[in-house]
Amino acid sequence: MALTPIALCSRALVKLGARSIASFDEGTAEAEIAAVLYPSVRDGLVSAHPWSFATGQATLARLARAPVADHAFAYQLPADFLRALSLGTGTRGRGQEYRVVESALHCDAEQVVLSYIFRPDETGFPPFFDTALIALLAAEFCLPVTESTTRAELLRRNADAEIRRARLIDAQQDSPGRIEDFTLVEARR
Repeated sequence: MALTPIALCSRALVKLGARSIASFDEGTAEAEIAAVLYPSVRDGLVSAHPWSFATGQATLARLARAPVADHAFAYQLPADFLRALSLGTGTRGRGQEYRVVESALHCDAEQVVLSYIFRPDETGFPPFFDTALIALLAAEFCLPVTESTTRAELLRRNADAEIRRARLIDAQQDSPGRIEDFTLVEARR
């Protein structure tokens, strides 16, 4: 079942023993804390790992203004961009050197394909990610809601375990990585 931001925050609040919320604007301390902390906690967890459900590719539009130094071209980053993974040209999504500067991508290629982490809609979160995010939200909400550092530390350890489990599950949805170019292997031939 797909969860909304309110449902995710409500489950986190219930997990730490607080009242659930029906809206970010309801005027309670729990709603205010959830409204303030939720976006950054969500984006931080999504961007911390190349989750399969939040990884995409896009051909970037070149900006009219060229970089001042180091690279020949600047490109507009996608609106949902959180973090770059790799850059390529043509049909390859990797292999090009680049740098993200002032909300633009700088490189020397004339046409590029960016592999990146994007901000997905919460309804696209898989259940293993929901569980990890709820655990992390509970840990982040704990101190401002309960003022209990002991409980916050316990919830943080639980969240770390849930995040590790979610990463493991997510990693099993991809082919294992392989070494494509390794000079020591080539030297032995």
